[in-house]
Amino acid sequence: MPPTPTRPDVVPMIVRIEKWNAAFWNAFMLSVGAFFMLVPFLWMLVVAIKPRSEVLSYPPTFFVAHPTLDSFRDLFRMIPMKRYIFNSFFVASSVTLSNLVLCSMAGYAFAKHKFWGRDTIFVVLLASMMIPWQVNIIPGFIFVKKLGWLNSYQGLIVPAMASAFGIFLMRQFIRSIPDDLLDSARIDGCGEFYIYLRIVLPLCKPALATLATFIFIQQWNNFVWPLIIIHNADMRTVPLALSVLNGQFDNRFGMLLAGATISIIPMLLAFLFFQKHIIKSFAFEGIKG
Repeated sequence: MPPTPTRPDVVPMIVRIEKWNAAFWNAFMLSVGAFFMLVPFLWMLVVAIKPRSEVLSYPPTFFVAHPTLDSFRDLFRMIPMKRYIFNSFFVASSVTLSNLVLCSMAGYAFAKHKFWGRDTIFVVLLASMMIPWQVNIIPGFIFVKKLGWLNSYQGLIVPAMASAFGIFLMRQFIRSIPDDLLDSARIDGCGEFYIYLRIVLPLCKPALATLATFIFIQQWNNFVWPLIIIHNADMRTVPLALSVLNGQFDNRFGMLLAGATISIIPMLLAFLFFQKHIIKSFAFEGIKG
């Protein structure tokens, strides 16, 4: 028996329905995942604005009967939180800026210049990424101590001024810039630094934004290295301050979570500020393959 002929307008409708179903289920699954990821942050904010009597009440609820900012006031009154925020912001910003400059310059050299041992040096650089960071703690501490950089900004900033990951990221992105564009600039009499500053860097905005976000968040959350080399209370960063809160005020849950709430605000702002460039960078890398 011959198959029943299909109307020509039915097939596109079936395809559209299948696309709508796929889009709906994708959005549904992503929404469920986002909800479960946001619940801990919502609970952190709820506890931070609860009075102490509601925080200790049982059973715990998300409902806040009498919202208050007393936990935030106590946080800044009992410890020098402003100083800790400044320390973290200064260190994270300095490390981020130095990584953007040094990693982009190194990536430009590895991507667009030929020199003796270039590929070997780059392979060694990639191999260093396989070494666990815990291996460098003791040698790094001895080195910083001999330089007299304990309890100082130099000890927090200088060891992290460049990273193998940043050099790799910038080198891969700069490789996609056409050589003809750079050669035409050289023919016009432009020097290498001018080419790097006026041509390469503007084209690398997505990669620079991605690197800046990763480095800033990493340094803002850095806990182990400051814990090792910082012994002066005035030089503590926000993660160290939160550990002090957990040890000295372990029964002040509202104040602890108020500090945690403040600690995630700069990371959230950094991501939101560079979100467009980060998405563009990932999309470009996906298209390039």
